[in-house]
Amino acid sequence: MEFEDRYRPAQRPKYDCLLFDLDDTLYPYSSGLATECCKNIGDYMVEKLGIEESKMPDLCNLLYKYYGTTMAGLRAIGYNFDYEDYHSFVHGRLPYDKLKPDPVLRHLLLSLPIRKVIFTNADKVHAAKVLSKLGLEDCFEGIICFETLNPPGDSPSPCGLPATADVFDILEYFAQPDAGAGFELPKTPIRCKPSIDAMEHALKIANINPQRTIFFDDSLRNIQSGKRIGLHTVRVGTSHRVKGADHALESIHNIREALPELWEDAEKSEDVRYKGKVAIETYVTA
Repeated sequence: MEFEDRYRPAQRPKYDCLLFDLDDTLYPYSSGLATECCKNIGDYMVEKLGIEESKMPDLCNLLYKYYGTTMAGLRAIGYNFDYEDYHSFVHGRLPYDKLKPDPVLRHLLLSLPIRKVIFTNADKVHAAKVLSKLGLEDCFEGIICFETLNPPGDSPSPCGLPATADVFDILEYFAQPDAGAGFELPKTPIRCKPSIDAMEHALKIANINPQRTIFFDDSLRNIQSGKRIGLHTVRVGTSHRVKGADHALESIHNIREALPELWEDAEKSEDVRYKGKVAIETYVTA
C-alpha cells in the first residue's frame, strides 16, 4: 500500500489558469490613477470631440453604463477618433509614479506554478507601464488587452472620418419619458469587458478553459459576466461578497488566505505548468 501511494500519479489541480484584471485589481483604487483617468477621459471628450463640458458627466455615466467603457460608448453613438490617440491622451498622462513595486504580490504570484494572464480593457502600452511600475512584468504569461480584442484589421480607427458625423443624442433619448420602449441602442464596434461576446472571445484567443480558471476583477459587472461564462470569480477591492462573486478580497494581497487550495494543489502536483520569465505579449499564446 505504501508503495502504491508513493507512485500514484499526482492528482490534477482543480484550476490551471488565473485571469487577472489590471487596474484597481493588482493595485488599489486609492492609488488615484482611476480618478486621473476619468479626468483625462473628460478632457478628451471636451478638447478633442467638442462635447460641451456641462454634458460630459451625464454622458460618461450613460456610456459606461450601457457600453462597458466610455470609449466603446463614444464609438457606438457616432464619434470617430483614432484609438491610439485616445489611449495616448487618456493613459499617457497618468501619474504612473504613484505606483510602487509590490514585492509581496510578486512573491505570491511567482509561488504558484500555474498559468497567469492579464485581461484588461486598456491598451498594451498602459498595461506594460503598470506592470513595470509594480515590478510584476515577468509574473504573467501574457496580456489580453484592447489591441488583442480589437485588432486593426477588424475594427480600424476611423481617424479619416469627421469626428462628429451622425451622432446619436443618447442624453436626449434617455430624457424622454418612454426611453427604452421598443428601441435598441446603437451597437459599438469595440469589444471590451463586460460584454459576454468579448469575454468569450478573449478566452478563445488565450485557449483558456473557463471551468478551470479563476477570474479576479474589481468591477462587479465584469465579475457577473465572468460568472455567466463559467469562470470561478473573485471580486477585488471589497470584503463584501455579492451575487456573481465566489469570493471577495479587500486586497489582492489576501489571495492566499481566501484561496489556500491553490497552494495546496501546487504542492501536491508535480505538473508545473508555468515557470520562469516570459516576455509581455499583446496576444496571448497558450
